[in-house]
Amino acid sequence: MIFAEKLKTERKKRGWSQEELAEQLFVSRQSVSKWENGQNYPSIEIIIRLSDLFEITIDELLRSDEELKQKVIKDSKQLAHPKLKVLFDTVFLIGFAFLVLKIGIILLSKFTDLEIPLMGGSLLWNFGPLILMVGGGIGSGVVKEKYKED
Repeated sequence: MIFAEKLKTERKKRGWSQEELAEQLFVSRQSVSKWENGQNYPSIEIIIRLSDLFEITIDELLRSDEELKQKVIKDSKQLAHPKLKVLFDTVFLIGFAFLVLKIGIILLSKFTDLEIPLMGGSLLWNFGPLILMVGGGIGSGVVKEKYKED
């Protein structure tokens, strides 16, 4: 039995209208209708709520519908990997910002009478941005490639 049929059967077994089910899931009646007609699929959060409401396992809801199973797998990957990629991209951008700041300070010192000391020592300012940029770039690339593999 595919998901749409299973959803409709379980809803009717409990004597609920589409509107009543929609209220319990905090979605529109049209969403429930689309799910039951196979025009669309719910998110994983809704599938979990349906499992709880119908007192059946998620496996029972998903197992028979290959298309829905693939959608859930794809959605779960999209939830996990981009957050990690954003972290690495942010580390890269922080390194880039430090590099631009250092270059700006050097140029200001060279072309004006301002003498701005770089706090933290030359090791931090010479290698800090490089380490952040390389680490962020490599991490972002690894996550991106892993996401493609999955």
